[in-house]
Amino acid sequence: MQGTPRPAATPEQALSAMNHLIATHLVGQQEIAQQAGLNVTDLTCFGFVIEAGEDLLTAGDLAARAHVTTGAVTGILNRLERAGYITRRPDPADRRRVRVAAEPTALARVQEVYAPYYTRMNDLFADYSADEIAVLHDWLSRASTLAAQYLEDHCRPDA
Repeated sequence: MQGTPRPAATPEQALSAMNHLIATHLVGQQEIAQQAGLNVTDLTCFGFVIEAGEDLLTAGDLAARAHVTTGAVTGILNRLERAGYITRRPDPADRRRVRVAAEPTALARVQEVYAPYYTRMNDLFADYSADEIAVLHDWLSRASTLAAQYLEDHCRPDA
């Protein structure tokens, strides 16, 4: 598929568009979290649990990904477990640790909420060529890595 011709843009315009996207997503995450009976941090952590799939995360893994202390992640896991979003399972390699699994019914509820949005995003991707999607993927992946590194360097919860 040929990509649609795109208007020229400066890095400043791209950063502005990115800031608008992030702001819209933050508001959206707050709304979705409220619908799910969670706060944004808990919803974000549940997203990390979903993303991990069968490679279950430990509490320490989740704390690192969410950029919270291990003490804070205990509270997050307690709330998610009480709300029926996760279960804790003993780590087969180290019974002192637990791994976190998504509850299938909670996973289905969250996927149902996000499905219409992802459908719209996939419709948007249909306007782009495979090469353009490769560039988008590369940029988003590299920007995520850069952002994570910035958080690690400047915003650590234990600093």
